[in-house]
Amino acid sequence: MLAGTQIGKSYPDLLVGNESSDDAAVYRISDTQALVATTDFFAPIVDDPYDFGRIAATNAISDVYAMGARPILALALLGVPLGKLPMEAVQRILAGGHDVCEKAGVPIGGGHSIDSPEPLYGLVALGLIDPAKVKRNDRARAGDVLILGKALGIGILGAALKKGELRDKSYRQMLETATQLNTPGIVLADRESVHALTDVTGFGLLGHLLEICRGSKLQAHVIFDALPILSAARHLVEAGYATGASDRNWGSCQHQVNLPAGWPEWRRKILTDPQTSGGLLVACDAAAAPAVLEVFNREGFQHATIIGRLDHGEPSIVVT
Repeated sequence: MLAGTQIGKSYPDLLVGNESSDDAAVYRISDTQALVATTDFFAPIVDDPYDFGRIAATNAISDVYAMGARPILALALLGVPLGKLPMEAVQRILAGGHDVCEKAGVPIGGGHSIDSPEPLYGLVALGLIDPAKVKRNDRARAGDVLILGKALGIGILGAALKKGELRDKSYRQMLETATQLNTPGIVLADRESVHALTDVTGFGLLGHLLEICRGSKLQAHVIFDALPILSAARHLVEAGYATGASDRNWGSCQHQVNLPAGWPEWRRKILTDPQTSGGLLVACDAAAAPAVLEVFNREGFQHATIIGRLDHGEPSIVVT
């Protein structure tokens, strides 16, 4: 979500707009129903067209789950370099997106395609939620614990893939993570003890956690050794594999992040690694953490874990 002005002042039914860099817009339809709307698309991060379609669709729908909403409808967004991409590849991209939407119980009701220099694919994703249950990213409270739903390292695996250095087992791990729908968001919407919710995507863990800190005016404390990391990612990042976006993410947030002196560079790259279709990041009451973890475990998120806490203080992140 792009940052911007508080346009909700002019449109009172726009409950969530650009003001807090949240995951999706939320528009109140009635006292008991609100529409959640988001869009996301990007160029291929994997070579297989079908896998690309699956990842892109999962990533787009994730923003609906991150608001606590249930997705109800999608529109496909497709860019095709005409005359350069075989029609079979285009059909496979669309099939991947379709299959993910089927799994989420979401029809693709149409869409739009354009001629573009490189392939692009994504979705407009719409969802519904009770306005009273919307989970924003700026409502965390001091004393909340932080729970991360998926392991980090998707960007690192993608960097290795581009250089032909990713083994089949690691590719399967990357694909399994990037195509796992963030369905716990729907259940967490009913939990008053869950105060803030977002998903960790292109800005990395630090970037998206800072959005919670800035919006909620709190300081986060993250325990690095508690972070779930994809097993293949640590070896690869220590060997020097990382995306250019990782350094850009660090440049945009380093003035509000305190890392231990003398830290190895690979640890910082884990924290800023862009996650394509990453996990949910939850701020909840400490007493409710076991129940929240049970929601993740029940939905098949084996890496979900507590990674830190939020306290009073200037909006920032302290990593230990």
